[in-house]
Amino acid sequence: MTALIVGGSGFLGAELVRRAVAAGNTTAATFATGPGNIPGVAWHALDLRDPERVEAVVAEVGPCFVIDATSGRSDWAVTAEGPVRLAMAAAKHGCRLVHVSSDAVFSGARVHYDESCPPDPVTPYGAAKAAAETGVRLVHPDAVVARTSLIIGDRRSEHVRLVHDLAAGVRDGALFTDDIRCPVHVTDLAAALLELATGDANGVHHLAGADAVSRHELGVLVAGRDGLDASRLPAGLRATSGLPGALDVRLDSRATRRDLRTVLRGARQFLATGA
Repeated sequence: MTALIVGGSGFLGAELVRRAVAAGNTTAATFATGPGNIPGVAWHALDLRDPERVEAVVAEVGPCFVIDATSGRSDWAVTAEGPVRLAMAAAKHGCRLVHVSSDAVFSGARVHYDESCPPDPVTPYGAAKAAAETGVRLVHPDAVVARTSLIIGDRRSEHVRLVHDLAAGVRDGALFTDDIRCPVHVTDLAAALLELATGDANGVHHLAGADAVSRHELGVLVAGRDGLDASRLPAGLRATSGLPGALDVRLDSRATRRDLRTVLRGARQFLATGA
């Protein structure tokens, strides 16, 4: 089976590439600025803003499935429009597609969100991700849209790097006690995405961890795992910070978890000291 991991040089993408190779798949991956260093992988430069290049890469690789793990942040051309170009190419060539989306598509007004909840974003990034979801499902009706939350692992995770930097006093900022999410470990997420890619699922799925924790509690858990001084982590309130974004967004992943072999652990489990 041939796999194409779009965004394969990123944090999540690299884990997907490793797992795809380990599972015996012929694996290709794309990069925006530089290829990864995983052996046995065919690397392709790809700018999702270039429809001709998107079509050329999918045609050349001829994948059985494509997983889009890119992150263009609030760049509309990359984050909103790029996945639609990719979905059009995947549909044209008969490839399964898993598009990775985000809990940023929700405002937090209702706190608990299952797969049936319509997006109501409150940030430019959330709006771009919501637009991508709509476009992908329109042009590739059999695609999987997999929403996830904060992705945790080692210091390649931006959330873990922030905790280390704050504990070391090399970055300003605070970890909010009123900003609640359901973090997921990168290895669990990658395994679940590959399971969805190689099965017959379609539609919207939620892949988040089992525990709802604040950004500050998450930081304390990371500090405990990594031997940092948690007392050095500044706490604050997002509600009074002036920063845009939702406060409490908890992805309800129970419906998706029932159909998965992969276990999506909670942060309190995968960040337990010695885990």
